[in-house]
Amino acid sequence: MVEKGGDYGQQLRRALRTLAQPRAGREGVSRVIWKDKGCPDRTAMTTPAGSGTGFGSVSWWGLSPAVDLQAESPPVDPDSQAETEHETPELNVLLLGSVDGRHLLRTLARAALWPRRRFHFYVLENNLEAVARHILIFSLALEDPEKMGLQERSETFLEVWGNALLRPPVAAFVRAQACRLAHLVPEPDRLAEQLPWLSLGALKFRERDALEAVFRFWAGGEKGPEAFPMSRLWDSRLRQYLGSRYDARHGVSDWDLHMKLHDRGARVIHTREFRRWRDTGVAFELRDSSAYHVPNRTLASGRLLSHRGERVAARGYWGDIATGPFVAFGIEADDETLLRTSNGQPVKTACEITEHNVAELFREMAAWGHPRAAEGDPEQVQGGAEGSSEPAAPAPEPFTVHFLSLDSAHTLHHKSCYMGQFQLLYVACGMVHLLSAELGACVAPGGRLIVELAQFLVDLRQEQLQAFSSRVGELAQAAGFAPQLGGKPSDTFARFYKAGDSAPGHEDPAVESGTPPPEVLAPPLEATDPPSEDRTQPLESGNPPSEPLKLTSESQASLLEASVPPTGSQAPKSENQTVPPETKYPIPDI
Repeated sequence: MVEKGGDYGQQLRRALRTLAQPRAGREGVSRVIWKDKGCPDRTAMTTPAGSGTGFGSVSWWGLSPAVDLQAESPPVDPDSQAETEHETPELNVLLLGSVDGRHLLRTLARAALWPRRRFHFYVLENNLEAVARHILIFSLALEDPEKMGLQERSETFLEVWGNALLRPPVAAFVRAQACRLAHLVPEPDRLAEQLPWLSLGALKFRERDALEAVFRFWAGGEKGPEAFPMSRLWDSRLRQYLGSRYDARHGVSDWDLHMKLHDRGARVIHTREFRRWRDTGVAFELRDSSAYHVPNRTLASGRLLSHRGERVAARGYWGDIATGPFVAFGIEADDETLLRTSNGQPVKTACEITEHNVAELFREMAAWGHPRAAEGDPEQVQGGAEGSSEPAAPAPEPFTVHFLSLDSAHTLHHKSCYMGQFQLLYVACGMVHLLSAELGACVAPGGRLIVELAQFLVDLRQEQLQAFSSRVGELAQAAGFAPQLGGKPSDTFARFYKAGDSAPGHEDPAVESGTPPPEVLAPPLEATDPPSEDRTQPLESGNPPSEPLKLTSESQASLLEASVPPTGSQAPKSENQTVPPETKYPIPDI
């Protein structure tokens, strides 16, 4: 009942807030149904298509299938190969926002199909949690087969990489590896001895300290799930994303799957697996569903949010809740029988295809996990000579993964060691805003550029996808690249080559002769990269960072600003977001 003469709207809002409060002792009940300032209108509660909020602010998995970077790079120059007759040619690749290392793993797995080359991968991310996941994934992929079998490694990889909840044995493995890496990061000599493929020399000292703090948080299993309540955080993100459509979330997920992902080439994703991931965050259910209950701490990241006028440090899940990790390994396969259909429906699901592809990937990478064989172990060489008449397979060339400083995208050209150094530049869709003429100067003459498009972002409409592709072409042209012609058209990647710098007589056969020279290209556009001090840093030892944390992948700004110009009705969102009550738990001591 409303008091006579009272403000009906004010009393109604007070009653709604009272009903929205959870009962004492009931955990897991979301408290973000209603806003603090009055009852929101229908528009505020509904998340329309095109908002981009489902992608999140941190990327944990790629939104494109894994590619062989050696197939995308220019072939070895015969003249330079003749000059270095007794040396193995090198392939230097710069990757911006590759996130999960899928391209690196596939490149190494298929290296035996190409002439021998030594790989140098230079990886630039915009948050150290992604760097830590890179290191953990490679440590798992190169694990000794005698300690961990192929099936166990494949299943562990899938759960750590794409599941919000883990089984206890997998969580124990993550804690053990994180503890080991936390001790190796501050000791360069031990790190070079045990992980010779890893180079952290380009990171700043404070970034190495923060990286160690990330590993120590992952290893802190004694504090229990309260330090990172993943199920509650996932539900909170889902409620904020769907708004008034939360009760119809199954219908929303079916619409996004059938009307968007299926139409864009991901028909093998099954309704059941996609709906399960949307509800719980578990994409790969390899065991009984009751076995998944330990939060996956590798998906945690920190941000500074505004709550009641104060900056609050919050650790939570800010990743993708719209597309899922099915695209990277689950929609393409070398074995065409996995993609066949029966009565118009795919025979295999995306999870089954992912399991097969990852198992094959790790099987092909077995040669990289034997450093003794690569160095020519005398016992193995002698056994191969005496035990069989067939010569032993040559050991693969060693590779190195170099992690660059987070804010170095626009300063690489100042160092002579990076100028014209890279034969291939890869840019993820969330890092397109970093593509500039300065970055293009780091690509060697005749080098290639491959840009991930936003094909599998379900929040973007078709006209926005086309506008984004056009914007990518403009940025690439301003950076000194021209479209690579003659190849198969793709909606997933945009391919370019370094225009006008090739030496005479070495014209790319895939490029037509009518390509305009660089002097007629559009002038370089101004860099859209935000100041480096606003980049996300992981929370260290429970102390909030001194600078405000922004959307760590800059994905929403990159995609929406690059796809559609702002209008009067599209006001920029404020950084002072309200902290969901689920994220306002104390930051655990690391």
